[in-house]
Amino acid sequence: MIEPLYAWGLRALFLVAGVLFATWGVHVPTVKLHYGLGEQALALAMLAGGVGAIGGLTQAGRLIGRHGPRVVALAAGAVCAVSIGLLLAFDDVTALWALMVVFGVSNSLLDVSINVAATDLEARAGRPLMSGFHGMFSLGGMVGAAVGGALLAGGVAPTSHLMAATLAGLVLVGFGCWTMPRLAKAGEGGGSAFILPRGTLLLIGVLAALGLIAEGAMYDWSVLYVKQELQSDAPTAALAYASFSGAMAAARFGGDWVRSRLSSALLVRASGLLAAAGMSLALLTRSPEVALFGFALVGLGFANIVPVLFSAAATVPGIKPADGIAAVASLGYFGMMVGPPLIGFVAEHRSLTSGLATVVLAAVLLAAAARTALRPAAN
Repeated sequence: MIEPLYAWGLRALFLVAGVLFATWGVHVPTVKLHYGLGEQALALAMLAGGVGAIGGLTQAGRLIGRHGPRVVALAAGAVCAVSIGLLLAFDDVTALWALMVVFGVSNSLLDVSINVAATDLEARAGRPLMSGFHGMFSLGGMVGAAVGGALLAGGVAPTSHLMAATLAGLVLVGFGCWTMPRLAKAGEGGGSAFILPRGTLLLIGVLAALGLIAEGAMYDWSVLYVKQELQSDAPTAALAYASFSGAMAAARFGGDWVRSRLSSALLVRASGLLAAAGMSLALLTRSPEVALFGFALVGLGFANIVPVLFSAAATVPGIKPADGIAAVASLGYFGMMVGPPLIGFVAEHRSLTSGLATVVLAAVLLAAAARTALRPAAN
């Protein structure tokens, strides 16, 4: 039976994770200006966050197994929120890199712990819930980006916005963790060390990497594609990311209804084919409006990939939930880190259209491998 207060608290945690991540994204130009960074130094700061995230994932199972997801979510969420507030607190770029490592570690630990809790709540409810929780993350990202953009446009000082985001984050993290029962005592929720993905877990992780390669590509390159390749104005180009993320959020909120009616393998296969069709449409047309529709189809297609795969990772026989999610998430994060630079490399030597064709390839491979990877997983 579902526990309403627990569910709302967990929704708050997914929401704040999305808000904090988007707040960093909004202030990338501010950080660049404050520290006087060039493109390469800024890329190193982003890489530091990714390295920290991978490091956190290697310890997630151990920490959740020892302390439970409630304690880990509280500590990681608080550190993540404070890290956002400190983005402009230093002058030395080395301090920024160290802060980004801390942000990456705390963000990944928060991610795994709330997904473990969501898996527990799914089991209690006896029905799919994971897509709806990930929908809250997407909603948080949209809210964080919209509020941040509006405040900057209104002349609010970046430091004031960052401190407000930190305070709001601490309140929501505190509320969410207060509602969470003590799910896992030592040894129940996770293991003693990071598990290298093998067998079914490796296949699920590869699917996650393919999905997040494509997601990362849409985040980083869709706006530039519409502006540069389709020669659109800036407001129209900005709608590329909005159409993708808006469709993704909407599909996630309806995803649990779909998951209750389709097997995991069939849903991932259909999702991959829909994303491939949408991206192909966007790349073949010369109309910005048609391309935006194609990006929306990509968002619909990729919306439920990660929720389905995380649920599957948490139910692999013989693997504890935190260990399974951390192992799959590590491959997913790796895909998100590697995908956008790979597309940039192809774009540099051929064209951005050719680079974004990688999304079509990833979606097709994801659809082709779904049946093999998800055959043992629970629906």
